[in-house]
Amino acid sequence: MASKLIYTTDRGLYCEAGDFYIDPWRPVERAVITHAHSDHARWGSRNYLCADPGAKVLRHRVGNEGEIQGVPYGQPVSINDTTVSFHPAGHILGSAQVRVERKGEVWAVSGDYKLDEDPTCAPWEPVKCHTFITESTFGLPIYTWSSNEDLFTDINTWWEKNKRDGKSSLLLAYALGKAQRLMMGVDTSIGPIYTHGAVATMNQIYDNSGVKLPRSTRLSTMPKGTKYAGALILAPPSAYGTPWQRQLNPVSAAFASGWMRVRGIRRRRSLDKGFPVSDHCDWPSLLKAVQLTGAENILVTHGYSQILVRYLRDQGLNADTLSTQFEGEESDGSSEVHE
Repeated sequence: MASKLIYTTDRGLYCEAGDFYIDPWRPVERAVITHAHSDHARWGSRNYLCADPGAKVLRHRVGNEGEIQGVPYGQPVSINDTTVSFHPAGHILGSAQVRVERKGEVWAVSGDYKLDEDPTCAPWEPVKCHTFITESTFGLPIYTWSSNEDLFTDINTWWEKNKRDGKSSLLLAYALGKAQRLMMGVDTSIGPIYTHGAVATMNQIYDNSGVKLPRSTRLSTMPKGTKYAGALILAPPSAYGTPWQRQLNPVSAAFASGWMRVRGIRRRRSLDKGFPVSDHCDWPSLLKAVQLTGAENILVTHGYSQILVRYLRDQGLNADTLSTQFEGEESDGSSEVHE
């Protein structure tokens, strides 16, 4: 491997030449943030630097503590002996890859990313670099995503059937990023859309950031006894099976997650339907992204890291694992990592 421009410490990924941390998991003086999911953006640091489109989401995540500076995509910023810039990651609103350059040596930290089209955020762009730090949440060949067209045809068909059967449609999805992407893709002519409070809050931040979502109503504003047959309700996975859900009866529940590619997970959660969709790369996209960076060295973090490393080495690449506390997409939806 090349010299360690970025390495792991007990506080997170550290760039000594710039004296900053990337997505630190403990409070630090200077945090460079890829995106606002809580396994990457944690409260308590003194200064935060992020891509400008994600500044409002980051403020919501970390609260009133710390100074937040948003930087436009592609604009270089000098931090001590390094030059840092943010480049779209295509994961959620404001998500970014962090490019770090020192004396001609370039590293890129992907954060979480996807190559699929998503109208709620800027599309992923390859960052040419010598060393690429990539996630591998779905780093197995079994994980391949359907096209957006096929995905939303399946969701709309499920919604329409529930409407005919006099049921409401509860679609479980992480409140930050996934829910907004789904709202932008469904056929809003089928029926009204309601949202759990966690989703509604994020929708408002998206709206304040310039992303205009389809019309929806916060469920808690509706009169007691309202009937939701024919409606689509977006809620975080943590709402499933709670007393909150009872007001939606009769209801059909589905979970939108990459883990739904494995049918046993859907059966174990007693869901009526599972839609395999993720805001992370599938296997083909991971391989494509690595190739497009042109990186000589690949460091693989959370997920199926050892399997991806073994595959890349078989392809003649210089690859190794990198231990982090990032979690990717939880398989059972019980975590509030992507609340």
